[in-house]
Amino acid sequence: MNVVANLAEQVVLITGAKGGLGSAVTRACLDAGASVAGTSRSIVDADFARPRFTAFPVDLSDSAAVARMTEAVVAKFGRIDALIHVAGGFAGGKPLHETDEATWESMMNVNARAAFHILHAVIPHMRQAGKGRIAAIGSRAGVQPTANIAVYGASKAALVSLVQTVALENRDLGITANVILPGTIDTKVNRQFDATAGNSTWIAPERLAALAVFLISGDAAQITGAAIPVYGAQL
Repeated sequence: MNVVANLAEQVVLITGAKGGLGSAVTRACLDAGASVAGTSRSIVDADFARPRFTAFPVDLSDSAAVARMTEAVVAKFGRIDALIHVAGGFAGGKPLHETDEATWESMMNVNARAAFHILHAVIPHMRQAGKGRIAAIGSRAGVQPTANIAVYGASKAALVSLVQTVALENRDLGITANVILPGTIDTKVNRQFDATAGNSTWIAPERLAALAVFLISGDAAQITGAAIPVYGAQL
């Protein structure tokens, strides 16, 4: 599969663009020929010193800020061909009855509300253009609950539902929407969080980035509404 040709001349908006996984996704899209608008709470053009990368700092929990950022991307590039929603967060380690409301609010903010805001802002532009590709990074926990991470799993389940509903609502308008469900990703943050785990079984960010590139390419035009497991040896 020649992903370089598939993303040439495409404008891709990536949330969480400079995180452990987001950086891999951003590099993969740039390598594939796309012009990338990268968002994070704190991000600058120099984070990816490439001529086709532009940074757009934004707090995804702020709906008005997300709307302004989306308009700024369209003003610069003329359109948004694809959205890869990587931004998210994790908290866990306690059973549901010991989990405080602050953790619930935090997980819903970073994993569900942020997704709602970016989808709400981007989809109208895609509908107007009559085309678009959306890929989101979910989690295995969103479809297979695990003890002691109840609110994280619930927030990721909400993300899966949002993306699959977007696929249904826009299936006749040339817009696809899919969600990737990785197991534990081999990032620096995850290694710090769980240094004793068998990292050889974890999912390489570059593998997920390649899948995200495929899902927003023309080769995946007939794939929509999918929740794609990427568990590797964790199966």
